Amino acid sequence: MSDVPQPDGGKRERFWERHALSELNTAEWEALCDGCGQCCLLKFEDEDSGDIAVLDVACRLLDVRKVSCRDYPNRATRVPGCIPLDVETVGKLRWLPETCGYRRLNEGCELPEWHPLLTGDARSVKRAGVAVSRFAVSEASVRQQDLEDHIIAIIDPES
Repeated sequence: MSDVPQPDGGKRERFWERHALSELNTAEWEALCDGCGQCCLLKFEDEDSGDIAVLDVACRLLDVRKVSCRDYPNRATRVPGCIPLDVETVGKLRWLPETCGYRRLNEGCELPEWHPLLTGDARSVKRAGVAVSRFAVSEASVRQQDLEDHIIAIIDPES
């Protein structure tokens, strides 16, 4: 097993098992994303309780069917509430789903069995029923005054 970058975009063999998040190169970091789109769902924080409401409404840049960002390089500039994941933010974002590869590795857990790094197939996320394409709607199709009707979960940040 070699630890030198591989021809497939600079990813080291089974890097997710052998290296801390802080040691990953850009290609490896991006490969940890399973492409579920759950981090692209709109969220609102209750200022009093700190609870986070998760909606079934996806960011206007997310192509819900393909579960891909239409402008990934510029997403944080174009969408003020977008929080790009990095080593520092992963441990602080309690709204990341328990299935999220970043969250799981940060918490010392293994990747889920359906993760594309394990299956070799990006479609395994949809087959596992984890992708937002099965339930989310685009922000562009929901009126601002109707957003509250789209809450699907409340997350207690202390849990």
